[in-house]
Amino acid sequence: MIVVVKIGTSSITEADGAIRAEAVAKLSGEVAALVAEGHQAVIVSSGAIGAGLPVLGFEQGRPTDPVTLQALSAVGQSRLMALYQERLAGYGLICGQVLLAPRDFLVRAQYLHAQRTLGRLLQLGVVPIVNENDAVADDAIRWGDNDRIAALVAHMVGAELLVLLTDTEGVHTADPRLHADAPVVEDIADLSLLQKLTAVAGAAGTDRGSGGMASKLAAARIASLSGVRTVIAAAHRDRVVADALAREPGVGTTVAAQPRRLNARKLWIGYAMVPAGTVWVDDGARRAMVERGASLLAVGVTGFEGAFQSGDAAEVRGPDDQVFARGLMELSSNEMGSVIGLHSDAMPPGAPPEVIHRDSLTVLP
Repeated sequence: MIVVVKIGTSSITEADGAIRAEAVAKLSGEVAALVAEGHQAVIVSSGAIGAGLPVLGFEQGRPTDPVTLQALSAVGQSRLMALYQERLAGYGLICGQVLLAPRDFLVRAQYLHAQRTLGRLLQLGVVPIVNENDAVADDAIRWGDNDRIAALVAHMVGAELLVLLTDTEGVHTADPRLHADAPVVEDIADLSLLQKLTAVAGAAGTDRGSGGMASKLAAARIASLSGVRTVIAAAHRDRVVADALAREPGVGTTVAAQPRRLNARKLWIGYAMVPAGTVWVDDGARRAMVERGASLLAVGVTGFEGAFQSGDAAEVRGPDDQVFARGLMELSSNEMGSVIGLHSDAMPPGAPPEVIHRDSLTVLP
């Protein structure tokens, strides 16, 4: 079995950003135990920016400008990797650095290359250490947290389990920082419950982190739709990864894998691509897309926004202004204005029959 384990900045660094060697040691030991049992493991590790803070003299707080954050990542990433290398080597394991960016999921050739690289590393017995390529990432096209990357990597490598390690025991019914008595939800099988919990989840727990529980729930939804079981649990818990694998009760919050798995293309469109625009549709078009899996036709379009080309991704919103789908546009924004509301037989000569083809459309749960 392939297991992807993600640990966040707040779980792996001190308040001043310095790497917590004991946290890396604990995680390395848990991963080594997995490998010893015949499993394969991928670590998705935050902490590069945090690790660079004290080195470059930012002990008083994390800066916010993107260029400085990228510089911090460039300095901190090597220190983070050196520590993983040292700890895993103590168990006879070799680790390899893999830095990913959104384009590695958006462009099919790059996706396949990354997939082959990760697959070969696992075949060779290497533990890949994945992080977002913060040092050179385009600020307009980036994740900003590693939770979603971890979910997409789980899909990429064919993992059966994703473990998201955090500072709390799991997903609470309310933000535990505001409601200390809010209980942990141990099992989530229905994605509608996941959506409700996302609405009450807190943002990033510390100023060192960029994710938060809402980010982890979004990642769990991606993984669930990919056919991957997800466990959100406390990084400090003893044997947390082994217990997650063994389905031990009380380990945290388990989000079940959905029986119908989205293919890679649908997953990219729905969760990996950055929308370049928005299309509003009427209720009839929404029902046809959601209930029948139909393509979006111009007759159902009521408006649009943004500058996009054919092939760009766009959000699809209903009359209530809620996003319910994402898809790849067949028309550019320059062409959209002349086709809104037209029936198929009234479309201009040479225009595609659909605004978004059903094969390029992902309905969001």
